[in-house]
Amino acid sequence: MREGWYGDDYVILFSEDEATTASRRYGIGEALPGYTIVGLWGWDDFLVRDPAGHTFTVPTVPISPEDLSEIDLPPGAPLSADDRFAGRIKWYVTPILFGGDPEPGENLIWVSHDDHAALVVWWNAKYRELR
Repeated sequence: MREGWYGDDYVILFSEDEATTASRRYGIGEALPGYTIVGLWGWDDFLVRDPAGHTFTVPTVPISPEDLSEIDLPPGAPLSADDRFAGRIKWYVTPILFGGDPEPGENLIWVSHDDHAALVVWWNAKYRELR
């Protein structure tokens, strides 16, 4: 895994093995059949790759084909490491989609990668249940 700043965005890029594991852990196949998670973009979006090799961003909640946005991320993109954020992911206790406050404060916490996966799966299930 490589992580750091790419311009103004914090990016986490998974190795091939990590991408396969992350795709299973986040349940990407159910929401975006054929896609693989290759990382996170700015903590709030996944970086996913389609079978043709094109890269897209998609919100972590909800993971929906309607929200795919193609992005040009060069292979081996240089990332500026930042130890303050290594191994942690920003998370909104109540996601913005569900009315959570997007401003820094009580709604914003930092979670591990494992906790992030569990939260993403739970909130996406809640989204599908309410939809």
